[in-house]
Amino acid sequence: MKMNRRRFLAATMAGASGMALASSRLAAAEAAAPPNPYEIVTLGKTGIKVTRIAQGTGTHGGVRETSQTRLGREKLIALLKTGYERGIRLFDSADKYGSHSHVAAALKGIPREHYALTSKIWRHADGLPESERPDANVLLDRFRKELDTDYVDIVLLHCMMSGQWPDEQKRQMDILDDLKSKKIIRAHGVSCHTMGALRAAVASPWVDVLFARLNAFGTAMDGPPAEVAPLLKTAREAGKGVMAMKLVGDGKFKDDRPKIDDSIRYVMGLGSVDTLVVGFETPAEIDDFSARVRTAMQAKAAV
Repeated sequence: MKMNRRRFLAATMAGASGMALASSRLAAAEAAAPPNPYEIVTLGKTGIKVTRIAQGTGTHGGVRETSQTRLGREKLIALLKTGYERGIRLFDSADKYGSHSHVAAALKGIPREHYALTSKIWRHADGLPESERPDANVLLDRFRKELDTDYVDIVLLHCMMSGQWPDEQKRQMDILDDLKSKKIIRAHGVSCHTMGALRAAVASPWVDVLFARLNAFGTAMDGPPAEVAPLLKTAREAGKGVMAMKLVGDGKFKDDRPKIDDSIRYVMGLGSVDTLVVGFETPAEIDDFSARVRTAMQAKAAV
């Protein structure tokens, strides 16, 4: 009995030591593994899972054409497929871009729960071929057909410029609220193109997701980074999902690698941005940007 008890205790202690050692080795392996630029994050309090890098389709866009759609249908579909294969799980489109059907074709056959979609409603007089601006519920019926989906994860009022947009767009906001209650969309919000619109978005409890222009240099932004960054911090602390665009200054420094690195480090260092939306035009751009994000993540973890 005594020998059996001793053997039992010895075996238990050895097992515990082995588990501790295995756990320690696993932790060390995880610490040594390079960070994943396509890591899954939650977009604010929406519960929507997205990737740190998102793929946009709206560079230099208007009247349902963009730099991405001008690549040609097959090339854009292949590019979007490449994004998914690399690990991207959030794809940004808009009525104004004319990219819905391209996104649908690229993601066809992939389980719907494996990715998230963003689209945007254009309310301005110009920017689309037709003059009519139907209500959001009418548009969402068309958007869902074009995207070949039962629901759209995030729907934004596109390019708000007035500081009074919450009053001016009240009808559309109420309709989008109703669509969210019916699970036709999962979250709603705005993309902003002036400081007044941005301030109104940060203050509005209706905004689930804020899509803001952001880089380290103030290029193609609503205002200087020193003024925009505190607003995004306030928005994030309030539980809003924050998506950043124009990280490479609307393409103005796409060939200036040090500026891209500075911008990525700046944006990620703020701690208030959930996902980085970039309008890639080649697979090489996807790989280059993700490598730079990984480097920025490593530098941030080392601090």
